[in-house]
Amino acid sequence: MVKRPRITTERNIAMALDQSALLEVLDALRTADAGERITQAAETIYQALIDAELTAFIGASPHERTETRSNQRNGSRPRTLSTVAGDLELRIPKLRTGSFFPALLERRRRVDQCLFAVVMEAYLHGTSTRKVDDLVKALGTDTGISKSEVSRICKDLDTEVAAFRDRPLGDQRFPYVFLDATYCKARVNHRVVSQAVVIATGVAADGRREVLGFEVGDSEDGAFWTAFLRSLKSRGLAGVQLVISDAHAGLRSAIDAVLIGAAWQRCRVHFLRNVRACQDNCVSSCGRWCLVGCHSGRRSGNWIAKALSASVQR
Repeated sequence: MVKRPRITTERNIAMALDQSALLEVLDALRTADAGERITQAAETIYQALIDAELTAFIGASPHERTETRSNQRNGSRPRTLSTVAGDLELRIPKLRTGSFFPALLERRRRVDQCLFAVVMEAYLHGTSTRKVDDLVKALGTDTGISKSEVSRICKDLDTEVAAFRDRPLGDQRFPYVFLDATYCKARVNHRVVSQAVVIATGVAADGRREVLGFEVGDSEDGAFWTAFLRSLKSRGLAGVQLVISDAHAGLRSAIDAVLIGAAWQRCRVHFLRNVRACQDNCVSSCGRWCLVGCHSGRRSGNWIAKALSASVQR
């Protein structure tokens, strides 16, 4: 039987931890409470991965003589990493020549990706920077997180959003485009005000849906819609055959001016809402089922029966 050569990888190295070090960790975990156990275990795993990466980087373990060694260790420097498991006190190895920084971490960032995501999610839901700091501390990070650090983290969101909004659209044709708007609260010039958010969703020929873009403004007037649709065209939107939206006058004018040649259809959902708003309560259920049946194009009498049943129950 031919023996396969053993391939040394970072995973192999990480698994081959020093036995005495593991025993020390286990003794510490036995005497710690549940929260401290998670923190210590996470700290051990992070440090093991860092040391394993360094071993692969220089081609030798500590005090090991090999022909593949390319550098030598030269102590370490401390680094605190805030995670959902608590603050981890790590040691970043230093080299005799050159420098080394583990791929597991990110330069100039003391918050790991999991906690990073928690901060961004809380910020997106309107949580103040002070309350974000309280949230981070509640997750077990004693150092918390400053207002400036929250702002810096959320700047990465701005970069990702800008890349999404500016991506080209010419690689795929979208014959059908849905246009809609909603209003939400936003902080503008240190004041919380209502802002319009317009959204375009494209439907490809194979039925796949994709958010083409969105824009935030003071109101969804005709000029705002026109500028938004022109930005979509400048990014490569073409081949639009049908636009579905509500009957907003400014929006319809913008569609006619920018998406020339595209047909327009009133959104069924908006139409039903408008009709229901004008209906008397006693006939609203009956009218709703009748309208649904008409719009769905059903020829059977099922929707008529449902409409009559709803009317009788009232």
